[in-house]
Amino acid sequence: MPTIKLLVEGGGMSPGPALSQQIGPLGLNMGKIISQINEATKDFKGLKVPVELIVDAGTKEIEINISSPSVSELLKKEIGIAKGSGLQKKEFVANASIEQIIAVSKQKFPNLLCRDLKSAVKTVVGTCVSLGILIESKPAKEIEEEINSGKYNKEIKEERTEASQEKKTELETYFSSIKGKQEALKKAEEAAKAAEEESKAAATTTEKEEEPEKENDTKEKK
Repeated sequence: MPTIKLLVEGGGMSPGPALSQQIGPLGLNMGKIISQINEATKDFKGLKVPVELIVDAGTKEIEINISSPSVSELLKKEIGIAKGSGLQKKEFVANASIEQIIAVSKQKFPNLLCRDLKSAVKTVVGTCVSLGILIESKPAKEIEEEINSGKYNKEIKEERTEASQEKKTELETYFSSIKGKQEALKKAEEAAKAAEEESKAAATTTEKEEEPEKENDTKEKK
């Protein structure tokens, strides 16, 4: 049976050339398939969802298999960010609570090759490292070490998925401070780069102005 693998936006799939190329030759009703996929993925609205279509070439019937979105997609939804950081070691995009990490770990656990929830939490923390997400106002690498030492055993065992309002406020306040420092540093770096480029341009202009003088000196000596 033909198998078609897709990565679609949950509940918001629309017709496109890539889909037409795969479905068209099989003589399937594209509108019907899109409707079925959107219905099957509606709970993952706004996320990229892996979908597999198994097609019966004889009856034209299809079986739709939905996989859980990636850890990074689930994290972005849970924390409320559009994308991760491209400069993980110097620019952070969010400050998550351990409860949010546990929430994502519980969602993804059935699809992870982890023996228990604690291992799943460590996997999600590893993704936070690559996305540039702080956890409990600390770099994710540091949180991973604290998990290994047993610091969050109670929260993980109790499967806590909701932080207190007091903690949420503390995390937001801390991240606002970090964000302000990051923006100030970025502006300083941009200003330094602009000054460097201006200096190079001025030096180039000076060299060009000096060239005719050197030529005149050579002619006079002759």
